[in-house]
Amino acid sequence: MDQPKIITERLKLRLIEITDLEAIHTLHILPETDKYNTLGIPKNLEETKRVIIPWVAANKLSEITNYTFAIILKETDEFMGLFGLRLGDKKYSRAEVWYKLHLNFWNKGYATESLKAILNFGFNTLNLHRIEAGCAVENVGSAKVMEKVGMTKEGRKRQILPLKTGWSDSFEYAILNSDKPNYTTI
Repeated sequence: MDQPKIITERLKLRLIEITDLEAIHTLHILPETDKYNTLGIPKNLEETKRVIIPWVAANKLSEITNYTFAIILKETDEFMGLFGLRLGDKKYSRAEVWYKLHLNFWNKGYATESLKAILNFGFNTLNLHRIEAGCAVENVGSAKVMEKVGMTKEGRKRQILPLKTGWSDSFEYAILNSDKPNYTTI
């Protein structure tokens, strides 16, 4: 498969590369972005590198099943965050998404714009049937993003996320190909 090129009105999503290491490390060491993250704050750049090397390698496979995108602001070419799309077993034609934005880009619609673009890619390019996501129940911002794009809250998993503050419940969201609005106009 060719390298996916996902472009929206304000953003570019491209597969991460090892040259993104410092920007990804900066994103991962922010306490605000770590609050609902199970990865934890890396101790140093080397630890971040150990985390992203498998992501970069997965992006280079002839058949990608675990995409990790850099979210780039088109206007300035600035790294804004990460977006992941992990495909499940082909039989079920589904995937799970996750995202993390630098706090300088919160509350500006970028997460919603990115998620719409990834849904479009998943449904129209990868021909998926279902795309899922989850978030800590206290992560109101992320829940709002998923609801804005038409995802349905399907349930609550109890004490599944090991956060720094302790075990957290997770809201589970999903959208079906037949549910989706037309995101091709982004």
